[in-house]
Amino acid sequence: MPSSPLADLSDRYWQFLRDEFPITAIMAGDAPQSDILMRDAPGDFERRAAWASAALRELDAIGDEALSPTEKASRTLMTSELAEMVDVVTTQGHLRPSIYPLGPEFMLNYWANSTSLTSVEAARRYVARLSQVPAALDSAKSAMSLGASRGIRYPRLVVERALSVVRGQANMTVERTPFFRPLAAVEGRGKGYASLVAEGRTIITERVMPAMKAYADFIEQTLAPIARDDLAIVNDVDGAEYYRLLIRQATTTDMTADEIHDLGLREVGRITEEMLAVADSAGFEGDLAEFKRRLQTDNQQILESGEALRQEIEILSKRIDAIIPRFFGNVPRTTYGVSSIPEEIAAAMPPAYAQPNPADGSAAGVHWITSIPAKLPRYMHIPIALHEAWPGHLMHLALIQELKDLPAFRRNGGMRYSVCLEGWALYSEALGEDMGLYDSPEKKYGRLEMEMWRAVRLVVDTGIHARGWSREQAIDFFKTHMVLPIETVEAEVDRYVGLPGQALAYQLGNLKFRELRQRSEAALGDRFDIRKFHDALMSPGAVTLEVLEQAIDGWIEEQRFEAA
Repeated sequence: MPSSPLADLSDRYWQFLRDEFPITAIMAGDAPQSDILMRDAPGDFERRAAWASAALRELDAIGDEALSPTEKASRTLMTSELAEMVDVVTTQGHLRPSIYPLGPEFMLNYWANSTSLTSVEAARRYVARLSQVPAALDSAKSAMSLGASRGIRYPRLVVERALSVVRGQANMTVERTPFFRPLAAVEGRGKGYASLVAEGRTIITERVMPAMKAYADFIEQTLAPIARDDLAIVNDVDGAEYYRLLIRQATTTDMTADEIHDLGLREVGRITEEMLAVADSAGFEGDLAEFKRRLQTDNQQILESGEALRQEIEILSKRIDAIIPRFFGNVPRTTYGVSSIPEEIAAAMPPAYAQPNPADGSAAGVHWITSIPAKLPRYMHIPIALHEAWPGHLMHLALIQELKDLPAFRRNGGMRYSVCLEGWALYSEALGEDMGLYDSPEKKYGRLEMEMWRAVRLVVDTGIHARGWSREQAIDFFKTHMVLPIETVEAEVDRYVGLPGQALAYQLGNLKFRELRQRSEAALGDRFDIRKFHDALMSPGAVTLEVLEQAIDGWIEEQRFEAA
């Protein structure tokens, strides 16, 4: 049976993405023939923009009148993604790639940490790709160099943070690097592996580590001397237009920075009222500040070591896993583990993050936890575990990989829809209330603190990038509304400076997920089934908020029809 024009274009689009973004394809279990890891040079972006322009003309000719709901969603998503490929070049976004906290070294670490060598051939391919790490870093450097020649400058704060992270990694011993980790796991498996482990060690020693040091030198010698003291992206070349693009990418809405800022202030007010109620229940009636002070000075909230912290999160995660079937009909086949972020880079990294499993099932997902206990007090443990692991990111992404009825570009490209992924993960934190996990005022406050964190982001990100806020203003706003450790606050603010717009995804997505649940409960009444609802939320994969809303509205109608 001949393929439809949309299905044909969808297939070609995935093959295009597969070649252009090799790490995404490797994670999807559909690695390209080439061993190249990253294509981040200016010419790569320009080539992508040209391909996208031609594909958009094809899409426009297809139309959507005769398409199924799933096909219409695919057409909508492809149109949005292709347009962004063009827009990133138009706004010169390709000449200001992120250097902190998601710089090229982070993506390369992500690839290495996700690799599991299940055969000698897999080890041979991994070693071949290791030799491409210097070229990957060079491609990113070429984009930054051209940007610098056009007057594009990074904030000094971001440059200093990036330099600290890259120098920290460049100074690691070979055995401590993420690049050696997959090789260490097979070092004792016999002759077939031994020579490849030795070859890999040599490549890391003689090529990868010098390339990492050269990248650190590039940051210090090329980016640092021209770094700007102000923080706002709108003050850079084409910055205002680029920030608008970043807001659209992060939120999948047309909201302005001012609208988001005002929404953030309203959300901060709402959550503060809920915090006051928790403080009252803890015996601090009308005195939220004193309740916060007690939390800040409670030594029981900070564990004694990074290893003790990892173990506690691991135990908590298994407790949550046992509850999952009460809330989901579908659970993924793949599991996950908990690991500590290396001490050399933990100070500049967030308290936790998720590393999804490869789609081929060759390795588990990883819930990375800081090795600095003060960055992750006990009252944050439950929402962090729900957010990063199950039912949050690691479960969501694993389920998306199993949606075989979706075209490959949707199944494997969900990471671009952070408003959906982060919105779901934040919704998952509140799901802990339904699960009965927040059984003390301190734990209830911890959940609200985490939601406040995301509401504050709406205010602080737009404050910094659209209203000229200083770092001190942003930190003070955090301190006024939260009891996060100062180390965490500073790292968060610096992250927003380095990733304009990205922090806006969380609460906007969370509010949409909550709205859709309220809408479903109101429409279905006693027929509302939480397990079916959550399965319906997972079924489209990671999508725009508009497409997600259309999917749930369709599900509600299906439930009504079945009950009629």
